[in-house]
Amino acid sequence: MSNALPTNQTITGIRQDQATVTPDGQPLAKVPHGVTFRPLTTHVDDRGNVCEMYDPRWGWHPEPLVFTYFYTIRPGVIKGWAMHKRHEDRYFIMFGEMEVVLYDAREDSPTFGLVSKIYLSEFNRRLMNIPRGVWHADRNVGSKDVVVVNFPTIPYDHHDPDKYRLPPDTDQIPYKFDNPVGW
Repeated sequence: MSNALPTNQTITGIRQDQATVTPDGQPLAKVPHGVTFRPLTTHVDDRGNVCEMYDPRWGWHPEPLVFTYFYTIRPGVIKGWAMHKRHEDRYFIMFGEMEVVLYDAREDSPTFGLVSKIYLSEFNRRLMNIPRGVWHADRNVGSKDVVVVNFPTIPYDHHDPDKYRLPPDTDQIPYKFDNPVGW
């Protein structure tokens, strides 16, 4: 029996993994200009747990807290593509695991045309800011409903919603989901 390892010549389709984080755990992936994160801590004791979701004293985002809502996504389902012209989204994951795919369509942005994927999870809670003009699609990649709290920078306007949509399988955005289910 040989101890020789297979090579690219002996097995077709073999690929080496690419690094996704630095040795100290920092992500290598680029995100659209203006996307920001704030790590959050979940405190656990014998009674349960608590996690502070948003505090303006942190200085994380310059715009005030004016409106809050939550939404859910069922396992395997996509919400998006969506984009806002007048407000920014600020996400917090309460439960579940979610992939957020971003597409920077802002022609004046230094990251114009960039597509990036971010994973948000109850196991590594953090706030995420999505700037105006950045298309985003949210997909539940877990096995239970994902619960997301959003703190947008303006209240929802029922008479003139600041939400623009494209279907998940659009050709307008250079990203393709495998088996897109949702809207």
